[in-house]
Order: sequence, then C-alpha cells, then structure tokens
Amino acid sequence: MTDPTMRFIGHSTVRMDLGGTTVLTDPVLTARVGPLSRVTRTPDAASYTGVDLVLISHLHADHLHLPSLRLLGEDVRIAVPHGAGAWLRDRGFRRVEELDVGGQLTERDVRVTATRAVHSGHRWGPRLTHGPQSPAIGHMLEANGLRIYLAGDTDLFDGMSSLGPVDVAALPVWGWGPSLGPGHLTPQDAAVAVGRIRPRLAVPVHWGTLAPMGLPRAPGRPGARMRRALVEPPREFAAAVRRARTPSRVVISEPGGSVPVPDPGTDPPPDITAGWT
Repeated sequence: MTDPTMRFIGHSTVRMDLGGTTVLTDPVLTARVGPLSRVTRTPDAASYTGVDLVLISHLHADHLHLPSLRLLGEDVRIAVPHGAGAWLRDRGFRRVEELDVGGQLTERDVRVTATRAVHSGHRWGPRLTHGPQSPAIGHMLEANGLRIYLAGDTDLFDGMSSLGPVDVAALPVWGWGPSLGPGHLTPQDAAVAVGRIRPRLAVPVHWGTLAPMGLPRAPGRPGARMRRALVEPPREFAAAVRRARTPSRVVISEPGGSVPVPDPGTDPPPDITAGWT
C-alpha cells in the first residue's frame, strides 16, 4: 500500500491518493472558467489522470465546471449534492450519485460522508430562483486511519465543532475576487474554524488561482486589491491560527503544490510555507 498523498491543484481542487484510491474535489482544470482567468499554470494531464471518484461540493461553475469534468471522462464516478444528479446526467455523465448531509458512499477503502455547509447552492447565484439548485455540502473522508475534512465553500456554522478532531482540514480562506460575498470564510473566520474542528494539519485552499480577466494587471486600487487577494489570505490565515495558540499546524502550498499528509498516530510536520514567492 502506498503512502497517502495530497496535492492542492488550485482553487478548491484537491487531489488525494489514499492507498489505491484517487479522489478529486471540485475540479477546475482549465485556463478559463467563464469570465474568470487562471493566474497560475494550467494543470497538466498527469495531475488528474487515474481519478476514481470526484466530489462536488455545490453547483457554482467554479466548483462544478463542466469542461473540467469532461477532461476526466463521462464514465468517471461523480458525487454531487442531493438534487443535482439529473441535471448532470442530462449533460452526458453516466456515473452520478447524490449525497445529502449525513449520507455516505465508499470507493474501495475510502468512506465519504457529506457534511453541512452554509453557502448558496443555486447554479447561477443566491439571487435567482430558476435553474438547478441543491444544498451545498462539505465532505469527510476516512481511509487507512486518517480523517480528512474538505469544507467546500462555507461560512461558520453551529455544529462545526462536532466534525473534529480530524487529521487534515482543507479550509477555504478566500475566493476569486478582491472581496468576499456571504457564505465564505475570511482568513480570520477560517482560523476560528480551525479552533472548532481541531485538525492536526490545516491547509488553506480556495485562493490564488482565479481572478476576473485582466483585473490583476489593472492600474490603481482595483488591480492592487486583486493582487493582494491572490497572495495574502493564506498568510493571514496562518498568522490568525498562531495568534489563537491553536495546536494545529498550518501548511501553505501554492496552487500545484503537494501537502505532507501526517501518518495516523504521529505528530504532523512543523509549520511549512511551501514554494512561496
């Protein structure tokens, strides 16, 4: 059995190889997502080959991205929130399953449980009523003695403490623009979540990958705000965790980087800032 590995591919896309099973979350694998442009290198095919299971947290296009799913093939196994299965099957994907909060599925030795999330579940945004809609969820993975929490997009919520403790928590710390709307964690909110969930290792995700086209190069205050939003949130998150004297360790990996996964029952690695430029 191979050692577990984890890679932050970018935005909310995380690849986990757990024993003989490969899980990919919210795949965004292209240079463009609608009006958003990727500001990091587009993932190569090796980063998403051999995927056994895709986990979708909600229907927003930067999480359920049809062109990226098609790169994985129409026969890849996909788990979506309850109510979204028919919409995705109508688009040609043949192995689609639905998960409601508390629902479970297994892929070989990996057990996945859907967890609560507080975030708009409408495909086109919280202000619309027509079109596909299903509740946003997170995911808890259990395999080979490890518990890995993948928050998806969420705000803080009552009951979050019941999710912990876990070995690894991948927590969103920003988004794709210079500001955040409702249903997101700021870096400071994500540090509060760390205190509630008590992960041995906390990994900031949902940052540094996508931006409105042209905005990072724009002059003046808008461009400057966007450039800061692409690099500062994970550092602010790590600083907030340290100020709270939380025993959790923080690993910051730039999009495309790997994350050291702690062995069950051993101490996690020290705080690491991997590949920061």
